Amino acid sequence: MIFSQLFHHCPVCGSAAFAVNNEKSMRCASCGFVLYVNPSAATAAFIMNDRGELLVCRRAKEPAKGTLDLPGGFVDGNETGEEAIAREIKEEVNGEVTEAIYLFSLPNLYEYSGLTIPTLDLFFACRLADDRHLQADDDVAAFRFMPLSDIDPQQFGLQSIRRAVKRFLETPEWHNRRP
Repeated sequence: MIFSQLFHHCPVCGSAAFAVNNEKSMRCASCGFVLYVNPSAATAAFIMNDRGELLVCRRAKEPAKGTLDLPGGFVDGNETGEEAIAREIKEEVNGEVTEAIYLFSLPNLYEYSGLTIPTLDLFFACRLADDRHLQADDDVAAFRFMPLSDIDPQQFGLQSIRRAVKRFLETPEWHNRRP
């Protein structure tokens, strides 16, 4: 379900005269309240080891449970993108980020609990203090470092991650960001 189709009544006055105003908002004809449906910010990391392999995770939860993914997740309200990616890497693989360099962003539609939530995914090249003591946790069922030549973007379950991995693989200068 599209987020804007979820609401049938104005959350301020309760009127049923609450309808789509434009592609990113809904408006109440009774009280004039406008609800904007802007994207949520999310992060994902490209982490290379000293052998030139990329850290790839297996999703433990829906959406796309069981497919490949990059470590990352949603940005909390009080965080920068860099803080969020560092927190997510700590939560998901117990890694300590020493450097996070912004690469690019991509829009995404994230299916969750029957809703289609627009996101803006921020992609970072990250360095870890150490990759010898990583462990899968939180939203990650398993992980491994994969040679770039073995990576197939179609194996990644989320649309923006597939596009990002393809872009990463096509940009050799990003591959040299190693510990």
